[in-house]
Amino acid sequence: MRFRRSLPTHSASAPAGTVRRAGWAAAPAALLALALALTGCTRVHTTSPSTVRQEAGTTGKGAFGSVDCRKAKCIALTFDAGPSKNTAKLLDVLKDKQVHATFFLLGKKHVERYPDMVKRMAAEGHEVASHTWSHKILPEIDPKEIREELRRPDDAIERITGRRPTLVRPPQGRTNDTVQEIAREMGLSEVLWSVTAKDYETSDSALITKRVLDQADRDGIILLHDVVPGPTSKGYRGTLKAVPDIIDALKKRGFTFVTVPQLLAPGTPQPGAVYRP
Repeated sequence: MRFRRSLPTHSASAPAGTVRRAGWAAAPAALLALALALTGCTRVHTTSPSTVRQEAGTTGKGAFGSVDCRKAKCIALTFDAGPSKNTAKLLDVLKDKQVHATFFLLGKKHVERYPDMVKRMAAEGHEVASHTWSHKILPEIDPKEIREELRRPDDAIERITGRRPTLVRPPQGRTNDTVQEIAREMGLSEVLWSVTAKDYETSDSALITKRVLDQADRDGIILLHDVVPGPTSKGYRGTLKAVPDIIDALKKRGFTFVTVPQLLAPGTPQPGAVYRP
């Protein structure tokens, strides 16, 4: 039997990106059900990388790359919302550090504007995935729009790289049963995270680095961003500067950087599943 963690996700009436954890597991079942009904929450079941590996046993077909995360202390570095004019410098850093990452790309104004960066990501061994077409909050739109948000970036990425993405990160990590069912139909797995630097809030590279290092653990999935900020945005300016320090510090702690599919190997991402350490 597959072990899954239950993660509450919220409707449009709840604050964006809010996740409640503490205290819920201990609540009586009836009280918990009432609370979920009143807040508009549904239970989203997530599966950890270690569970995927354990279930795959020795017969799984996932690609290890250069490391077996059943034995090594692995962590996945992921970037949302690119590509952008910042991407070339970021790819230079990753190449210099010999680290492969997973890029969750936006279609509108990003993939369509920087196809050469998408092609370079794939050519240099990074996992190219989707962050939807225009960053709409998926549980807040109708099923037809959800399908378009998932289909259009995948079509564009496949045209550029020759490979259709199998992973998607829902904006703000917001998902529900409808999103999962549509993702399953479209052959997509959802990927959340365990480490966030909130680099959309600060340009302080030292703070971004500290936040990542404070949260990093084995099988972790680190969320950072690739987008150059607008004139009024606080975030992303310090991310590029922080990445080399994050990589160096975590390597000193014995971590090996892998893509999300490598983190699951010898298991493979399953359509409709939601992965989170």
